[in-house]
Amino acid sequence: MVERLKEEYQVDVEWRPFYLYFDTPPEGRDLSEHIKRARANGSEERLASIAGMYGMPFRSTDRVYNTRLAHEATEYAREHGKGNEFHKIIFRKVYAEGYDPSQWDTLRSAAEEAGLNADEMQRDVESEKYTADVADKVRWAYQIGVTGVPTYVINDRYAIVGAQPYEAFKDALTKILSEKK
Repeated sequence: MVERLKEEYQVDVEWRPFYLYFDTPPEGRDLSEHIKRARANGSEERLASIAGMYGMPFRSTDRVYNTRLAHEATEYAREHGKGNEFHKIIFRKVYAEGYDPSQWDTLRSAAEEAGLNADEMQRDVESEKYTADVADKVRWAYQIGVTGVPTYVINDRYAIVGAQPYEAFKDALTKILSEKK
């Protein structure tokens, strides 16, 4: 979907880090009762349906993962011109294949698949080269009022929150473009 929007509207998409649950310990944690109730009320079916519209499998996660390392690894990938590609691979590994994004084997495998140097990525991330940058970007997201993932911020002015069908993005971009005229 993002690729289609980029092609049709000549827009740039940049994935930015955000911690939905900023207090998640490094090892992750079991889902809260609140999340389990939300899933029971149909949110999982909605996500699976949206994924299915784009030919993507969807696998529900059993835990809340700590994504700090994944965000920092994504900064490494971005620095090497592969940020979006790496992000897509991680997304697939977590939400289609059931891998834990806080584990080095998941991150290293994604790096290799994206054509990145997995040893260098791990070394740079473990050296905390990207820690401050990711923290600044997460802070910015909280400052502008991001509360859910994904949130798409357009022109630092409009936000589309949650997994939405293509038409929601198309309608928003059409509106934004008409306002510029």
